[in-house]
Amino acid sequence: MQLAPSRAFPSVQEGDDPFLALWPHRYDYLWAEHPHPDERPDWQTESRHPLSDRLLQQGTMLYGVRFGPTTRYCVLDVDKGSAYHPTRDRFAWRRLVAALDDLGLVQAVVCTSSYSGGLHLYFPFDTEQKTWAIALAVSTLLENAGFKLAPGQLEVFPNCKAYVTSGEHSLYNGHRLPMQAGSYLLNQDLQMIWGNQETFVQHWQFAQQRNSLDTKAMDRILKAARRRQFRVTGKADKFLNDLNAEIEQGWTGPGQTNRLLGRIAMRSYIFGHVLYSDKPLEGNALSRDIVTTAQALPGYADWCQHQQEVEKRAQDWMHAIEQSHYFHYGTDKPPVALSPDQPDEQAPNWNQQQEAAARDRIQQAIANLLEQAALPTGITKRFDALVTYGLSGTTLYRHRDLWHPRYLQNATSGALQSAVEPDCSWAASGSTSHTNLLGENGCKTLPEASSNPLERLELGAIGCNSLPLGDLSQTETRNMTQEEGIAYIKQVLNQVKARRQVETARKRQCLAGQDQLSLPFDQATP
Repeated sequence: MQLAPSRAFPSVQEGDDPFLALWPHRYDYLWAEHPHPDERPDWQTESRHPLSDRLLQQGTMLYGVRFGPTTRYCVLDVDKGSAYHPTRDRFAWRRLVAALDDLGLVQAVVCTSSYSGGLHLYFPFDTEQKTWAIALAVSTLLENAGFKLAPGQLEVFPNCKAYVTSGEHSLYNGHRLPMQAGSYLLNQDLQMIWGNQETFVQHWQFAQQRNSLDTKAMDRILKAARRRQFRVTGKADKFLNDLNAEIEQGWTGPGQTNRLLGRIAMRSYIFGHVLYSDKPLEGNALSRDIVTTAQALPGYADWCQHQQEVEKRAQDWMHAIEQSHYFHYGTDKPPVALSPDQPDEQAPNWNQQQEAAARDRIQQAIANLLEQAALPTGITKRFDALVTYGLSGTTLYRHRDLWHPRYLQNATSGALQSAVEPDCSWAASGSTSHTNLLGENGCKTLPEASSNPLERLELGAIGCNSLPLGDLSQTETRNMTQEEGIAYIKQVLNQVKARRQVETARKRQCLAGQDQLSLPFDQATP
């Protein structure tokens, strides 16, 4: 019968032994019987219980340990037959130390690994770090310096683990503990010096005081390394850079919280495991990361007006991104297919309700101004008129497609095209091959023979200052009353609205996996 690993009953700890305290992670430890001096140990893994202090003190076996989620040290292992061993390159070990200088690791505790004559270089540091980050940063610096990581040549502990998508548990490689049979301290000339566990601790503490880990440098190294590791190139790289450009500036004014939280959620969900996490972020881990990232951004304390509910909003964004068509970069998760016959019936969340209400208020204000024949043609005057309806500048800017002359102009032009071509791309639809009713500057010119009173009135409605309504001729005034003009403008706006609804339904049919969440996401996949 195989016993399951037990972590509920810790072994007796010898609290006064500083050497044993250097190795806090004791699960899935290595053990082997003492071999003959010219033979390799037959290492085995024990997963049923942790390695106890008293077993280490007895020394009846050789022991090795692995790494947990965090660590305060790393080890370089150079075998006797390696091209980097002092017997073949006496300066290679100094080059190894120099390669880690960018991280702030400048002092190593050097000792022989066993009777074989291999070297172990221990780099202790005082601040606890994520194990995967140390593994990747150290490996990257060594590879950048021209060293090749391979068993029998040069190995790094902790090692870089490949991400396992199947959910299987993978372990970090284990290393033999120092100061066992065949392990001796070496000085700076690689000469053996007498020492024991107490002496090893003294060397460790001296190196630890000199090794001040540069976390900013490590973050910079990790960003470049993770992109190369996951081969983030092309469109995905541009997508990530665009997200960084929006996020890293933080808050610069009020009314930006919703947008920033959405961008943070997108970056964390899609690229979190590429940038700084050992696995894709989901659920509560994703929500916590959104909050932590937001609170660390510039301007959060000064401009974020939802600090009291930022965790709730992060939860909303976590659910929204997980139910969207986006997925973790580098995974094979297909988008969730939505059938046009069975639309998404999920109730809109708070953000969606607020957005819909704001758009409805703008549309009502536009309709009211049209009824009064008081809709200004200029951008500034139109903006000022809408503000009197209790609409904030931020709301108007976010939904400027409903009122801004330029947006209405483009939308009206598209609504009056003779045909709508099918389009299943992520980009906005529309063909340049159709004849545009507007000139290059976006306005019809008076001399054109095809102009008629309806077209001229349309130009005034969409904000072409070169042709205000008051410039209509007497003949045109007789042909169209004010009521007819207002009715025509409403008809054009209804056509714009109907065309957008058709486009939304068509995209739903064409794009398998695009959900119906009203998220402020760029419609571009990584």
